Amino acid sequence: MVTDSNSVMARWRNHFSQLFSVHDVNDVRHTEIHTAVPLVPEPSAFEVEMAIDKLKRHKSSGNDQFPAELIKAGDRTIHIQIYKHINSIWNKWNYLRS
Repeated sequence: MVTDSNSVMARWRNHFSQLFSVHDVNDVRHTEIHTAVPLVPEPSAFEVEMAIDKLKRHKSSGNDQFPAELIKAGDRTIHIQIYKHINSIWNKWNYLRS
């Protein structure tokens, strides 16, 4: 029976190396998976609008200190700016992942 953490990690590394035919994996934490397409598609304006519609009223605001009532009361211009901001964050995150 393997009980120390180094032996356990070595056993799992060996298991997954054989399972996925991965060779020369020294540290599982540093193994990266590169894909040609994003794993999460870019959010659409419709999805952002639907998320805004689903915001619950009379709840505490988050770290941004914007209450849901303020966001929901905003007109289309504000919703478009929120959508642009979300896409900007998504694109930066996607760029950093690649």
